Amino acid sequence: MHIGLVGLGKMGANMRTRLRGAGIEVTGYDRNPDVSDAASVAEMVDALPAGERIVWVMVPAGGPTDAVVDELAGLLSAGDIVIEGGNSHFADDARHAEQLAGTGVGYLDCGVSGGVWGLENGYGLMVGGDEQHVRAALPVFDALRPEGPREEGFVHAGDVGAGHYAKMVHNGIEYGLMQAYAEGFELLEAKDIVKDVPGTLKAWTRGTVVRSWLLELLVLALEQDPGLGQISDWVEDSGEGRWTVDEAIDSAVPVPVISAALFARFASRQGASPAMKAVAALRQQFGGHATKPSADG
Repeated sequence: MHIGLVGLGKMGANMRTRLRGAGIEVTGYDRNPDVSDAASVAEMVDALPAGERIVWVMVPAGGPTDAVVDELAGLLSAGDIVIEGGNSHFADDARHAEQLAGTGVGYLDCGVSGGVWGLENGYGLMVGGDEQHVRAALPVFDALRPEGPREEGFVHAGDVGAGHYAKMVHNGIEYGLMQAYAEGFELLEAKDIVKDVPGTLKAWTRGTVVRSWLLELLVLALEQDPGLGQISDWVEDSGEGRWTVDEAIDSAVPVPVISAALFARFASRQGASPAMKAVAALRQQFGGHATKPSADG
């Protein structure tokens, strides 16, 4: 199998490596010629075997994704498939699918979780679109997902838009989980009765009801930077948390934890907060997201 991949940043480059390791040939394109396999998107498409070509798009949401889909619409033909794996708003998927359908090109939206660790551990995949297109792309999804039962790392969530909607809710939950761990860290730090805060958190990583990969990453962050003195408490929000709250309002679904976690990120931009240092550190650990250096670091 041979596919195209547009976007070779932190996630895209690792996905290319994982796919190749599974025996799938990948021709990638990136604006950075140092990492690109082709000089242009057109050259990448030309390198793919005729027939049911598959192109995975892994670029920032919004304008960059729109531009790539526009270009692919003029290069691909009936029977080809575009998989959009960025963090796009689910409402954009219907527009992209309709645009490509005009020339008979299929469209799948895929929410991807796993961050910079996905190369080693595999990526959690949430896909929206027609069943026939999902079946055609299943070898790609199987190569990217974690080892083990398919249903524990992959889901065909529904029609076009369902994949990105599921990923949006996933990231909203992520906001709440990170905030809970971060507040617990700050509370442990606030009382001098606890002499080993990192050790306490590490002791929670096995056997307890709050154990998780995020907790392990917080412990790793503290081992790398005890007290998180090198990191600012400024925490960015990349969009999905806002979209989750917007959807909750539209659907009259109460999401007090997710909402509070989103507003806490806004508060992080107004004053010092040890808890928000922990959230910033967690985002850096799992996603390689940029952080701001501490004014004291």
